[in-house]
Amino acid sequence: MRTIKEGSPFPRGATYDGKGTNFALFSDNATGVTLCLFSADGKEVERIDLTECTNGVWYVYIPDIQPGQLYGYRVHGPWDPVQGQRFNSNKLLLDPYARKLSGDIQWDDALYGYQLSPSKDADLRMDDRDSAAFMPKAIVVDPAPLTKSNKPQVKWPKTIIYEAHVKGLTMKHPLIPDDIRGSFAALSDPALIDHMHRIGITSLELLPIHAFAQDRHLIERNLRNYWGYNTLAFFAPETNYLHSGDLEEIATTVDRLHEAGIELILDVVYNHTCEGNHLGPTLSWKGIDNLSYYRSLPGEPRYYDNLTGCGNALNTSHPKVLQMVMDSLRMWTTVYGVDGFRFDLALTLGREDTGFTARHPFFHTILQDPILSRCKLIAEPWDVGPGGYQLGEFPPGFSEWNGDYRDVTRDFWKGDEGCLAKFAGRFAASSDLFDAQHRRPWSSVNFVTAHDGFTLHDLVSYNEKHNEANGEDNNDGANDNRSWNCGVEGETEDAEINALRLQQKKNFLITLFLSQGVPMLLAGDELHNSQGGNNNTYCQDSEIGWIDWQNPDKTLIELVGLLAQIRRENNAISRAEFLTGVNKHGNADVAWYNVNGQLMTNEQWEDPFNKSLIVKLMAVDKHQASILVIFNASHIEIEATIPDCEIKQWQFLVSSSGEGKEVKQKDILVIPARSIHVFKTAAS
Repeated sequence: MRTIKEGSPFPRGATYDGKGTNFALFSDNATGVTLCLFSADGKEVERIDLTECTNGVWYVYIPDIQPGQLYGYRVHGPWDPVQGQRFNSNKLLLDPYARKLSGDIQWDDALYGYQLSPSKDADLRMDDRDSAAFMPKAIVVDPAPLTKSNKPQVKWPKTIIYEAHVKGLTMKHPLIPDDIRGSFAALSDPALIDHMHRIGITSLELLPIHAFAQDRHLIERNLRNYWGYNTLAFFAPETNYLHSGDLEEIATTVDRLHEAGIELILDVVYNHTCEGNHLGPTLSWKGIDNLSYYRSLPGEPRYYDNLTGCGNALNTSHPKVLQMVMDSLRMWTTVYGVDGFRFDLALTLGREDTGFTARHPFFHTILQDPILSRCKLIAEPWDVGPGGYQLGEFPPGFSEWNGDYRDVTRDFWKGDEGCLAKFAGRFAASSDLFDAQHRRPWSSVNFVTAHDGFTLHDLVSYNEKHNEANGEDNNDGANDNRSWNCGVEGETEDAEINALRLQQKKNFLITLFLSQGVPMLLAGDELHNSQGGNNNTYCQDSEIGWIDWQNPDKTLIELVGLLAQIRRENNAISRAEFLTGVNKHGNADVAWYNVNGQLMTNEQWEDPFNKSLIVKLMAVDKHQASILVIFNASHIEIEATIPDCEIKQWQFLVSSSGEGKEVKQKDILVIPARSIHVFKTAAS
């Protein structure tokens, strides 16, 4: 007879103390909870009822339960879907606090709490089949801290983010050993670290690494959930990314990145889960306490408030659900040493019944936390609900993905009319959006490309998306790409078009790295990586989605490295205050000129045909250099006069159209069509 002790409601999950394990699960509406123990081969060997419940938390302590023990839960309660109650004790449920998983979902109709049928009321009829054989199991782990190294603590103004996918970044790298490609271990391979040093990035941002579900509809089409935006467990890593099978692999990788001076930022998906809408499977939260964990439609608790477009939305207004999210975030930063988080569809996390609010407890809880408030916090400021775009509306302490920067910058270099004033604003860290409540320029995370959309190569090579491989008749993915193929759709042997495409890539990269705010580079853009015009590779765990490292042209690698160096060495680019024309010391910090070298007038800003601009970014102090940038997004070359100002000479730094030379005030330069030229003063 196994010895059972009362245990404790704190902490949640399975906690091993060296002698036994405490199990604690929150379910406010359950009438009972059963802990199920499994053998190493996945067979259920024991059931233990959790008889203690305090404030909605069910718990028990079992001596002699060691790390490695497989377990799951069966939760008892009313089956009343019309009222939002979906308890079904026939279904094995994953612990929301599971730290490690054994096995993957094996899709079967038994995984659904209801009887699958075409009927519109199918979800009202309970299914009594046992789902345990098809479910992954949670594993008890040793909770000891794993990381050893100190965090790099890169200052926000000097941060350069590199957005990448664990598998996509490493799967085809020729110098990474075959057996570790696609895993956490590959991320800290010396060859990859050398590359990141070469291009000067400071912070590696990974697409979701939380354990995620492989969607049934994708598996049936011989595709896979590649990106991972379909969370199955907030505390456990994706098992398929563990080459060794051990959690220590993550900690070792983070340590090696830290030793190399590189931060790790995680793209986290707390806005929804993989259980979908009312017709989705019952895998965890839905069967544990549906009404507590998810937002339901007002007055119709049978249905989910689908603010995310993914079927459901996590109810972060519930204190226990909010606690789960905070516990997850703290674990990733304290146990594994993660430096920051990018919150997918962060708008959903800040919604009350009345809509989004920057005063939501989610934000307050993070910002007062002594650990999390020191992390880099980045919000994706949209979802699909009412008022679903709130760029610039997040509280101080959060930076935001600036989608408007992406759109305006693409329009400008595409040659669209009427973009100049908007472009200048986005180049200057979008102070119109972020300069409030003492926020800083790094509130704007600038990007031209990201995982969702065209790569940089495809942005200048395709006018239309080409997503046929996704099996949705090219109906998926965005249609408004603001791209320009430079005259031919797709790959071409035309040397003139390829030269123009290269120049456009340089325009985008130089603009990105010289803009105020924080630049984010999509991994592979420096390698001319192409997805063949596919702008939605969420299901392409294949050659389409993986980065191709074999392009012999290293031009962009060298350019990005130079741009990172320029940004690192010149505080005029990476300022700590917004540009206002006059800085806090009373000195000019920026000046905007027309191509005649004269200060811009209102009429010139408003001229829809004006596509050229000169900007002077003044040194932060006398030991720093000032920067002069000449933009010409026109399809014709222009003559630009170097402004007559206090700076007499300018040293050439970089351009998108070739070599340059030192220039003096009042010199006239011929600036080729669609090009950018950058100069600096010598530090005094």
